[in-house]
Amino acid sequence: MILAWLLAFASGFIALSHEILWYRVYSYASQGAADAFALLLAAYLMGIALGSYAARALCRDADLPLRAVAWLLAASALAFLVPPAVAWQVTLLDAWALTLPFVVLAAGLLGAVFPLVSHATIAPDARSGSRISYVYLANILGAVAGSLGTGFVMLDRWPLGTVAWALACVSLGAAAALVASRTVPRAKLAAALAACAAGAGTLYALQPLLYGSLYEKLQYGSDYRGQRFAQLVENKSGVIAVTATGTVFGGGVYDGSFNTSLARDTNGVSRAYALAGLHPAPREVLMIGLASGSWAVAVAALPQLERLTVVEINPGYLELLPRHPEVAGLLRDPRVRIVIDDGRRWLVRHPERRFDAIVVNGTMHWRAHASNLLSAQFADLARSRLRAGGVYYFNATGSKRAARTAADAFAHVLRVNNCIAASDAPLAFDATAWLRALRQARVDGRPVLEGGVQGERALLTRTLQQIEPEASLRAGIARAAPITDDNMGDEWRAADR
Repeated sequence: MILAWLLAFASGFIALSHEILWYRVYSYASQGAADAFALLLAAYLMGIALGSYAARALCRDADLPLRAVAWLLAASALAFLVPPAVAWQVTLLDAWALTLPFVVLAAGLLGAVFPLVSHATIAPDARSGSRISYVYLANILGAVAGSLGTGFVMLDRWPLGTVAWALACVSLGAAAALVASRTVPRAKLAAALAACAAGAGTLYALQPLLYGSLYEKLQYGSDYRGQRFAQLVENKSGVIAVTATGTVFGGGVYDGSFNTSLARDTNGVSRAYALAGLHPAPREVLMIGLASGSWAVAVAALPQLERLTVVEINPGYLELLPRHPEVAGLLRDPRVRIVIDDGRRWLVRHPERRFDAIVVNGTMHWRAHASNLLSAQFADLARSRLRAGGVYYFNATGSKRAARTAADAFAHVLRVNNCIAASDAPLAFDATAWLRALRQARVDGRPVLEGGVQGERALLTRTLQQIEPEASLRAGIARAAPITDDNMGDEWRAADR
């Protein structure tokens, strides 16, 4: 009976662990689309159901233990192959949803394991009902352990390929334990155990080949030509990739680049410097979202700043800063404090803090969970944490609904490029104050402004072209629906991506 519990636990652990791995793959491939998890879950449950149904035919087989081993071997191998298979298919079709049959097939093999294990280890007697209930409990506990252990422990320590191989070894080990516990001819036992060992060794040898450029294939799709990321950070919070040119991708979507220069401005960092024209003296600033750190460096360069608190949910971004001179100074600036937490949760937990400006360096408005920082409820929360005359300034990524939400919460709004500034005080872009602040601004001791008077004029012209005043902005967003925690904004609107 103990063997049945252990195998049932392992079955649940393996199945749910693979689902966690697959979600990471599909989340990255879809750039964090909200429907990625829903479609993956549907495919996964369909596979589990089909596998469980198909297992009944094998339960009539007299050679059941060895057949169960074969299923376990196949399940472990195929589940290990799903992420690289998805990546390969994405490079051909640029359509991650079309790869879901891989999940159905692999989940079907995993779904067949539990009924086979139950049938092989529980005798059909008067106590079979009570025994099967304990086996089910063990399976559920394994599923919980797999979700938590893989999602919060293994993925925080090992890359995806290593975790997938470790799960394959658990599956193969369970297969070996099942065979060893039964009375079978010595030759068959030796062959089965050798097959388990050979399977683990083969998958280990294949792992670098199959997983070595996994995220590059998912990122570039049909444009993949052997590109490799210069830096890749994997942890329980997600995946961060940096290209050779310094472009940052967080969870598969553009997340900025390492640049603080207004002359080059390859990443729109002028939007961060624009804060100096929106508030006369932003001394106390909260920034939600670190990303490449470029925005934080720009705000920290403003001469009026006394304290900048940066809240970032993924600690992996801190690993990027020391390797990039443009932003490395942020870690040495005594005025800057970086906190690893959810931005909204941090605000709720610090009701005593008040800020001259709250800057949200957010992600695309259509990504899963984006409405957490774009909703009316969050706008009200931010408003309650501003000092008199304070400015709420966030990257709306072009969303009219996000702009409308802020316009409903605050008395005054204006647009800077694709960002929205909102305040209860009269709001206008003060070009004179902005230029004065930039003339004093320094990044690692170097002046921010370059090119002399002519460069200033060109920068001013470009910046003023990005400003949309309140009347025009409100007219353009009048018919847009506000974002709330309940309607989740544009997360489920594929047409807005």
